[in-house]
Amino acid sequence: MEIRRDCLHFRGDVPCAPHKERGRHCADCPEHVSAAGRILLIKLGAAGDVVRTTPLLAPLRARYPHHRLTWLTDFPDLVPRSVADRRRFDAASVLWARNTRFDVVLNLDKDPHACALATEVDAEVTRGFLLGDDGLCRPADDGAALAKFRTGVFDDVNRANTLSYPQEIFAICGFEFAGEPYELDRPDTPPVIALPQGRPLVGLNTGCGGRWTSRLWPEERWIALTRLLQDDGLGVVLLGGPEEHARNERLAAATGAAYPGTFPLRDFIGVMDRCQVVVSAVTMAMHLAIGLGKELVLFNNIFNPAEFELYGRGEIVSPDQRCRCFFAPRCRESVPCMSTLRPEAVREAVHRRLGARA
Repeated sequence: MEIRRDCLHFRGDVPCAPHKERGRHCADCPEHVSAAGRILLIKLGAAGDVVRTTPLLAPLRARYPHHRLTWLTDFPDLVPRSVADRRRFDAASVLWARNTRFDVVLNLDKDPHACALATEVDAEVTRGFLLGDDGLCRPADDGAALAKFRTGVFDDVNRANTLSYPQEIFAICGFEFAGEPYELDRPDTPPVIALPQGRPLVGLNTGCGGRWTSRLWPEERWIALTRLLQDDGLGVVLLGGPEEHARNERLAAATGAAYPGTFPLRDFIGVMDRCQVVVSAVTMAMHLAIGLGKELVLFNNIFNPAEFELYGRGEIVSPDQRCRCFFAPRCRESVPCMSTLRPEAVREAVHRRLGARA
């Protein structure tokens, strides 16, 4: 019995899709496509960074239509199903990668373990970041990777950068960003939840994770914003994960805003998909909102605003007090700048985004 290992559909350890779904065999399969090679994409985290790397898939498919693409990540559930080989970065995947030949390796992470793997694997072309003999990250070339490397080690260079994150990673990989969108899978079955009816819904993502507390907006500000939006006849939905659960319960009790609770990732995406506008700090939720094509009001204080690609569907609001804690996870000021971000300014931005949808 003929087995065609060169076919793009061939899996090796399990039946291919044409056989499983239509009973095909290699000898006379009309769906045979000769695989041209392999590409390894290493983008481990954070979760939001994985989502905002998905625009790369379009140019990769266009340039390498018959290559097998493997994406190694800490968040395989966030990689779209259009990528057939989504692997968690673990010992099994590392062992496999070290014993596989690749045509192209794209490592977009500066973490030492990601750089070590990119340095070890057998590849004709490697772009992005590698591990130096000193055990530290180094750029694979003197072009775009070097530029991105410098923004990570010098705050003043980072502040002066005018390129968005997609522009930077496209350049590292040898492409030019042309507005390619995020790719994000919606849940097959959206969660059934009770939310306000008959009015636009504004989702308020109230947290920013435990590491970057310099981005937190005080609870009393969220309460004031919620009441302003409710006075305007809008429905308010509180969004967040386990770290925001207690906060959202307090906010719901104080305002009567809808809080459906916490959900697995896919269901959370489905809840957010019910909203017309999302208000968020720089978090994974921000990237999910962009991936869903939502209007976005983005809080930013500590990052270079040039890095965010909002695709014409969002705007950035910043506190009145200038932030002096650039790229710092903890605020160092006696009066945090985020406390000077006025709910009225956020309310105005929400209405502008609703108007943009009309």
